[in-house]
Amino acid sequence: MKPLVGIIVGSDSDLPLIKETTSILEKLEVPFEITIGSAHRTPDFVAEYVNTASARGIKVLIAAAGLSAHLPGVVASKTLLPVIGIPVDGGPLNGVDALYSIVQMPGGIPVASMAIGKSGARNAAVFATQILALADEKLAEKLKVYRQEMSESVKEKAKRLSEMGIEKYIDEKE
Repeated sequence: MKPLVGIIVGSDSDLPLIKETTSILEKLEVPFEITIGSAHRTPDFVAEYVNTASARGIKVLIAAAGLSAHLPGVVASKTLLPVIGIPVDGGPLNGVDALYSIVQMPGGIPVASMAIGKSGARNAAVFATQILALADEKLAEKLKVYRQEMSESVKEKAKRLSEMGIEKYIDEKE
């Protein structure tokens, strides 16, 4: 199946974080592609990747970057596709600088900014799937099941806590 989501990370050091994204896309059976491209070190490659995304069938782009995090904004400047930015939790400011770079885009060039780090990486996958589900009822149903599974997981944890008591539950988790 052709990829519907294109993922671009600024560095291979971002790959462990982006695994949070790809694992959810895989669970929801959303086809994706992934590449590495730097807004600063490989701007021509990034432009070509983004400019050809629609022709490859990509419907949503996810861009993850840390430090000054120009990658999501550069990606958004080159396409009309929705762009989701993930601020990588690293560097001296632990991702706060990346968050500001992504969330403070100038009017007219939006990037949907997720939270810093793992939660943001997971939410990027869910948000991309929600966008795609607008035109795909099967994908919408998969999202409903995914949310129900999360709900059941929380209920099961609450039940175990109630049965075991907090000390035993915490010991079990360690």
